[in-house]
Amino acid sequence: MDLWIEILVAAFLVISGVFGLVGSFGLIKLRGTMQRLHAPTKATTLGVGGVLIASMIYFTFVRGGVSFHELLITLFLFLTAPITANFIAKSYLAKHVTPDTLPETKGEYGWAVYDDPPGGDTSQEPHLGKDR
Repeated sequence: MDLWIEILVAAFLVISGVFGLVGSFGLIKLRGTMQRLHAPTKATTLGVGGVLIASMIYFTFVRGGVSFHELLITLFLFLTAPITANFIAKSYLAKHVTPDTLPETKGEYGWAVYDDPPGGDTSQEPHLGKDR
């Protein structure tokens, strides 16, 4: 393997290790749930991304072929991390924040986690194929 490729792969592995370490440290040291939410979704995502880039470089230049596994893992990771963070944040808000402590919204329904449509009318909800 060429020296420059080895240096590039090693650099990506070290950088990803630093991001993983910072993300893990942030998960332990940050106080609240909303603060801890950013450590695994941001830093460790970049850490895993660095390992995947190093793997793609290795398989491309050393093995002589392109591996699509890393691209699929990257796609899955970048799609699921924000969705997971959103679910954790919404569950935290639903459990720990009361409607009277929330700021005023300009939306028609206010904060969707707390408010039903005006009057509790659910006739506008999507029809799921069942007769009412």
